[in-house]
Amino acid sequence: MFAVISTGGKQERVEEGAVLEVELLGSTEGTEVHFSPILVVDGDRVVSKPAELTGASVTAVVVGEAKGPKVIGFKYKSKANQRKRWGHRQHYSVIRITSISA
Repeated sequence: MFAVISTGGKQERVEEGAVLEVELLGSTEGTEVHFSPILVVDGDRVVSKPAELTGASVTAVVVGEAKGPKVIGFKYKSKANQRKRWGHRQHYSVIRITSISA
């Protein structure tokens, strides 16, 4: 059984026991979060219509936080002595999927 959830503007395919990084949720470590699935597949049965997904949910536990890779940006204008360098490092919440209910 697996499901597709939407979080942080992205869609993720999840199964029970899967550990994944999602956009920062603002929840502390150990709290339980619920996601509403877009799609649930249970063997041969596929549930994807909004009317069928009203009672479906995906439950996860926040395991911790992680940082993504550092991205470095640079602007340069020739003959003007203009240079601008900056960095960005995205923060993520690490979650473990505990249950999928259709």
